[in-house]
This record gives sequence, structure tokens and C-alpha cells, in this order.
Amino acid sequence: MDHRRLDYDGDGLTEDQLLETPFAQARLWVDEALARAERSPDVVEPLAMSVATVDRQGHPNVRTVLMRFLDERGPGFVTALTSTKGREILLNPAVAAALTWPAMYRAIRFRGRALPLDDAEVEEYFDSRPWASRISAWTSRQSEPIESRKELEAAYARRAEQFPEGRARVPVPDFWGGFRIVPDELEFWAGRRNRLHDRLVFTRTGEGHLGDPTSWRLHRRQP
Repeated sequence: MDHRRLDYDGDGLTEDQLLETPFAQARLWVDEALARAERSPDVVEPLAMSVATVDRQGHPNVRTVLMRFLDERGPGFVTALTSTKGREILLNPAVAAALTWPAMYRAIRFRGRALPLDDAEVEEYFDSRPWASRISAWTSRQSEPIESRKELEAAYARRAEQFPEGRARVPVPDFWGGFRIVPDELEFWAGRRNRLHDRLVFTRTGEGHLGDPTSWRLHRRQP
């Protein structure tokens, strides 16, 4: 294996630069990643978030989803509730997640529990999706095996015929929903030269949301 070496030329993150609450800092970094994606090809999907769950045996699973919600309650995503991630979260809501922007030498790590999104939030988001994406949600029995690509496309065609574009509202599938991660810990990672990266961590000390400065304690971790 060729051991590629790349020294991270990031700006780092110091305590005096950090905003007062974990929500303010997360919102800033997400907005900066979105802005970077608009002007540069080195941030391709700024809302791609890795989400880790565990199965009945305690074995981990990780996959990438798109973060579709972010407010003072935490980040959220949508999924088929019958998918592997959906079933594992309903069995054990303990999760970990990460947003990573390698070109910016930044990452945010979340640890906490995943709670189901309100039906109204799911419906509002679902109605905002392009028609084809709504049809795909109906088509895919996420995580289940299928014989071929041809079979998947045939299932899509049947759903497209059931809900013709522009003729009627496509309802939210009864097996579809989403989760919001309510963090107990957020880590802001910022790459620096010589692998002396910055890791600033907010740990929950109270019941408040991410925008409540009295509910969080800040400390630094070694890289």
C-alpha cells in the first residue's frame, strides 16, 4: 500500500474563536460548507452525514445520509422506517453521526439518541422533494434484497403510473419517516499541520437544547 502523506493546512479552531453554543458553531460551519460548495467543486455534498447505529448483537452499522434538518434540537434526516437504520434506531436509539468536509479540514461529530420526527415535519419535507424523488421513496423497500436493476426500475414505473406527475399529490408512504439526533456531545474537529489538530468538545450538562449555553461544558481533546 502506498502511504500517501498530506499535511493538513487548515486554520484550526481555538477556544476564543469558538461561538458560545454548539448550535451557533454547527450552524456557522454548515453555512460555510454550503457557501463553499456553491463556488468550488472541492465540497461536493456538504450535507452528507455518516450515521452509525447498532444491531441486536451490538454490531455497528454506518451509512451516509443527507442531513435535511438542523435547528437547536439537533440534526435530522429522513429514511424508510423499515430500513436497516430505521429498525435499528427503533430498537436502540443510541447513535453517532459526523459531517466531514475534507477540503476545509473540518468535521463535526454528534453522539446522542435519535428520536422520530414529527409527522408534520416529515410531510412538509416530503412535499418539497422533486416528484421523481417522491416516487423513488414509494418504490424502494430500502435495505431489502432485489433480483436486478431491471426489477427496481419496473417497480418505479408502476409507482409513477400510480402517481402521475402533476396530476395529484404524492402522499408520504406509510413506511417512511425520519429521525432527529438529540446530541449529548458535539465535537468540532479542525485540521492543522503536523497532525496537531484541534478538537473542541461540547458535553451536555443540562436538559437545554443546543442553543442553551448553560446546558453545555466545553473542553479540549488531544488529537
